[in-house]
Amino acid sequence: MPVIGPICLTPSADPAKDNEHYLTELISEPARTMPATPKQRMEPGYLLSGRYRIVDLIGRGSQSSVFRAYDELLQRDVAVKLFRNDDNDLEQTRRQGEEIRILAGMSHHALVTLFDAGADLSDRNDPLTYLVMELVRGQDLRHRGAQGPLSAAHMALVGHDLADGLSYIHHHGIVHRDVKPANILLVDYSNDDRRQRAKLTDFGVAVVTRNGPVPDEGGTSGTPAYLSPEQAAGGVVGPASDVYSLGLVLLEGLTGKMAYPGAPIQSAVARLLHDPQIPEELAPMWVALLSSMLARDPAQRPAAREVSLALRQEVINSAARHRLEAAPGATDEEGRMRAVERYRILDTPADGAFDRIAGLAARMFSVPVAIVSVVDHDRIWFKAHHGTDVTQIGRDPGLCASAILQDDVWVVEDAVRDPRTLANPLVAGEFGLQFYAGVPLRTPDGHNLGTFCILDREPRQFSADDVRALQDLAAIVMNDLEMRLQSRMAIAS
Repeated sequence: MPVIGPICLTPSADPAKDNEHYLTELISEPARTMPATPKQRMEPGYLLSGRYRIVDLIGRGSQSSVFRAYDELLQRDVAVKLFRNDDNDLEQTRRQGEEIRILAGMSHHALVTLFDAGADLSDRNDPLTYLVMELVRGQDLRHRGAQGPLSAAHMALVGHDLADGLSYIHHHGIVHRDVKPANILLVDYSNDDRRQRAKLTDFGVAVVTRNGPVPDEGGTSGTPAYLSPEQAAGGVVGPASDVYSLGLVLLEGLTGKMAYPGAPIQSAVARLLHDPQIPEELAPMWVALLSSMLARDPAQRPAAREVSLALRQEVINSAARHRLEAAPGATDEEGRMRAVERYRILDTPADGAFDRIAGLAARMFSVPVAIVSVVDHDRIWFKAHHGTDVTQIGRDPGLCASAILQDDVWVVEDAVRDPRTLANPLVAGEFGLQFYAGVPLRTPDGHNLGTFCILDREPRQFSADDVRALQDLAAIVMNDLEMRLQSRMAIAS
């Protein structure tokens, strides 16, 4: 992705080099300052750097303004973020350069895409430093939230995108430090895809933490109402700080109320005195997830990736529940149950073949429990159950019931910390489950009968080779079931 903007309008022996030199100076520690930008230069119709035609003002903040513009070279609408250049503010200029550097290396569906960065040098005494970004058509979450609470399904979709984006930047050593509704854009693609999309923007106070968490020096990062406790206290800031802020955003979206309202100082100090109130009437998944994300101790919060997985699972579960409720006479679940009946496996006697496969899995993966399960209407029945005398459990909430909603293997490496499973009775109860990996037993016509799964009371890592091995064992189970079905059909004919 190019960082250097288009050629400037100022006559010069080499204007492109002038522009490049200016941006290089901006991205490094700058030794110059720039005067405030005259308003008249960014009025509608102004041609920025000979390429971007200004259309209108979208929004204005303390450090920058965002304009709708038209890229006359590529013939597309764009957003232009124009930095405010105050006299004698080297720190502001440094942050501008840092934002350019960060955005130039980021590419993810949940982040606003940077197209270009440049400096309009048509007036050498009054340069205009800007970013050119994707124009997101839609409102931000702050304005949407002013209309009232969002549904749990809606927030799960929004939260999944944002957590996925945070996981991406955290993997690249970036902490956003200012996750809030005003920095979350809701995307309207204006097509038949009704999937709600969200994008995170404004990396103006983001920091690089590749060498570990960094002190929040000066306590200037972020917005008071959405600061993590460590940010409010001026302490060490890391990826967990973004997770906490996202937790406040999700809570506000679900309830329609800001957790820490009031004046900036009052709001920032409040989270050091008391935890946010999570309504008990929220679904258990949401209570467990938000409680973990909003833990005062950063070490107790889940990683952004875990939050993303939990919310993705909630999206899947919500869709499945919607299908069942909306059209009980013609659902995928009914087709799945017809497949279960077709294979005639429910409540059949113990079978040595399946017992041996379960025992083999337990030995291969060094786990105490391995199960071949079939998901019935209201229960999960165990065709084979190595390491446990239990033959069936309730379907809701059941890990196997969640696994059959997946297209592939479903892995929970640490159930005590994974928001998807915090509320599960097998995790919170006497069994003490901490690890689960399950592969759907899928029929040739695409129905998941149940799972082949392994369980452990200790957390563990599960490699790609482990996944393939478990998939192979599940395939053996399914092949056996298929051969038995074909034999019955042949005899019947």
